[in-house]
Amino acid sequence: MPEYTDVHGVEIVYDLVTPVTTPRGVIHLLHGVGEHAGRYGALISALADAGFIVYADDHRGHGRTGMRQHGSSEHLGRLGPGGLRATIDAVWQLSEMARAEHPDLPFLLLGHSWGSFLAQILVNRHAEEIDGLILSGSALRWPGSLNSGDLNAPWQGPEATGMEWLSTDPAVADEFVADPLTTTTPLAKLFGHLDTLRLIGKPGRQLENDVPTLIMVGREDTVGGPRSNHRLADAYRTRSGFTDVTTLVYPGARHEIFNEVQQAEVRADLLAWLDARFPARD
Repeated sequence: MPEYTDVHGVEIVYDLVTPVTTPRGVIHLLHGVGEHAGRYGALISALADAGFIVYADDHRGHGRTGMRQHGSSEHLGRLGPGGLRATIDAVWQLSEMARAEHPDLPFLLLGHSWGSFLAQILVNRHAEEIDGLILSGSALRWPGSLNSGDLNAPWQGPEATGMEWLSTDPAVADEFVADPLTTTTPLAKLFGHLDTLRLIGKPGRQLENDVPTLIMVGREDTVGGPRSNHRLADAYRTRSGFTDVTTLVYPGARHEIFNEVQQAEVRADLLAWLDARFPARD
């Protein structure tokens, strides 16, 4: 498996999937907290089949990277030296590698949950180098628009596993808990107070590039939900000056829309959005 080393000496593992057809774009997929890129196999395969080169790293402290970094699963999710700021820099390091390896192709970020927050931060910093932005399970990163409480509160009960908030498919929660490369420890406990606060922010004002943006959210998502994501979309329009911002809300779906019962519909919507903006090449 390919890897690279960040400025702190952390070896970061990533997946690289290339299409058999002429590629039409490069997508860097950013996973959520406590998980890893391996949970996105169906999505990555669909994107590659559609002609996209996909880079998907296990972020610092997470998945295969975290196992190398910490030596065991006990500390998975803990970011290590430099914390969140170093993690963001390491993610962009792979983005720059991907762009350098394919300079003639459009470059997109696709972030889920915490990965969507990282993508928002990177767009604020590097909008001129990003051609498309896709966010799922996201939120406006601002107090009152971001749930800092119990994400599983609506489903509490004697039979609750604590992970019902992920998907209406109970197998998703079971597989998450059983996965040796995941952790159920909440973000704030993993990152600490200061790094949790560093996630707070808003879309930048009058960014240098008009980045086409797709925001996808389950109606029952307790991280932000439709209201917060509509606020995020409005902020991209009014603050950042983006003119192509689409929000798709999925009734009955929870946080992980790419692992929901309607995941085929979600992938089809994503591919249709991509087709309209980054068409296939001969």
